[in-house]
Amino acid sequence: MTDLSAKRRVGILGGMGPEATVFLMSRIIAMTPAHDDNDHVPLLVDNNTQVPSRIKALIEGTGEDPGPVLADMARKLEQGGAEALAMACNTAHHYAPLIQAAVSIPLLNMVELTADAAAKSLGESGTNRVGVLASPAVQLTGLFDRYFGARGLEIVYPSDSDALLACIKGVKARGDNPQSRQQLKRAAIELHEAGVGVIVVGCSELSIINDAVPAEFTMMDTLDVLAKAVVTFASS
Repeated sequence: MTDLSAKRRVGILGGMGPEATVFLMSRIIAMTPAHDDNDHVPLLVDNNTQVPSRIKALIEGTGEDPGPVLADMARKLEQGGAEALAMACNTAHHYAPLIQAAVSIPLLNMVELTADAAAKSLGESGTNRVGVLASPAVQLTGLFDRYFGARGLEIVYPSDSDALLACIKGVKARGDNPQSRQQLKRAAIELHEAGVGVIVVGCSELSIINDAVPAEFTMMDTLDVLAKAVVTFASS
């Protein structure tokens, strides 16, 4: 019988938001082949709901810099025994270089991993266009453009960024709700009609309602990509 135990410990920088953090953990559990408790991935989770708002810092320009708080969380997770780090918040990956510089263990970069997966998925499809459903902050900072562009991929965003931000805020405030589902569906249809080869759900709040994207569209969720990478790392 295959020994499924002896997993490496992974630290999660969480709280951005708390429901998305729990959702990442549930995806990791679902993707792990397990017969018993000790077959699962050991996780250290800092569900820090007090991380300064990424929206206020990056979009509104009025908030405290989240970077130092994230770097401190990373250091404490490493000190606690984490052998790699993961972070459920896509937008917070703007601070990935600062986080990585603070520790000697790897950060499993969700955006970079998804860029690799999208490039592989498109393959010989005849298009390099990727639709991204995410916080407007990732467009303002060029976060996805940087990683996807390095792989020859062109990013397409929905035209109504305010509606998508309202969708995200709706999930943060009310969880899964009909209005946010409808807003996400409309944005996905717009991207599909723009001729993208794959739609990337690039916000952990949107991951919670990603089944609002019509099933006939080719979709990839960054949270699923990250969960798979965590399981692979822990089992290697």
